[in-house]
Amino acid sequence: MHRVEREVRPPWPFRLPRAGPDGVARREGAVLERLVHVEGRAVHVRAAQPQATRVLLVARADEEDVAQEAITRMRFALAVDDDLRPFHEAFRDDPLIGRSVRARPELRISRRPEPFEALAWAICEQLIEFREALAIERRMLARMGRSCPCCGLCDLPAAQTLAAAAPAELEALGLSAGRAVALRRAAREVASGRVDLRDADHERGWARLRAIPGVGQWTVDVLALHGQGRMDRLPAGDLSYLRFAGRRLHDDPRARASEAQVRELFEPYGRWAGLAGAHALGVIPGGGTLRATPPSALTPTSRRPARRPARAGTRSSAPGPRWRAA
Repeated sequence: MHRVEREVRPPWPFRLPRAGPDGVARREGAVLERLVHVEGRAVHVRAAQPQATRVLLVARADEEDVAQEAITRMRFALAVDDDLRPFHEAFRDDPLIGRSVRARPELRISRRPEPFEALAWAICEQLIEFREALAIERRMLARMGRSCPCCGLCDLPAAQTLAAAAPAELEALGLSAGRAVALRRAAREVASGRVDLRDADHERGWARLRAIPGVGQWTVDVLALHGQGRMDRLPAGDLSYLRFAGRRLHDDPRARASEAQVRELFEPYGRWAGLAGAHALGVIPGGGTLRATPPSALTPTSRRPARRPARAGTRSSAPGPRWRAA
């Protein structure tokens, strides 16, 4: 067993995040850990921040180069190497997000060490309340995930596993028939190599994924932002943004903007649109205080009960967090 340790000094204020709600990562005290797979080989990665200016990452694997690659992927997921100084210098006094930018310089976009994770979870989260999507994801981890008896952690199923799954098996986890087929077809594209999510030509892969019924712009934007580090992409069809822009543009708490209006609102942020969106959702429009934990574009919450999701390709008008179709 090889142990590889790396010390990283973030170029900009950084704070080790909490574990996500899907249960893949685990946070115990000051240590965040998760299971990462590199070419099918399991790696246990731990991250700690003993000081504000230092982050320690330790990986254990059967081969040293595999452990090193896992650390590289975890650094990407944590965004620990991102220098956000240009963003803060440009937008710290911005009328829309400046208040959040000044208050939370450490705010970063949550990422996945494997881009297929972002794609798979995005498909699971289409058109339904987040709590329902989370239950589906946890069932998928329990039945199809890759677990490690040594550390007790579980990683998402590989693209090959989902590609070989029968649609009925995915439907049994709670996915609709359409989303089950879309997830299986997307997994097949990735497993076969026809779509390389790590290829620098992201647009080529996006176009091929968009050809799959049930995979729309929102899904591709989530993949780009949370799986490929494209901070210029904004999931503008997300209900959180439709409501935020609606309140901002119409001064009406019940108003919703169109997706085009959301994109127009965030167009001035250019290559930082995704990060600007995260800051925007952390500010109460029209004044008030910053929320202690701004909701991410992927994890809104609500006390309203879940309702039946709209058909794929439509926009839901029901209240409560609900993703735009595909």
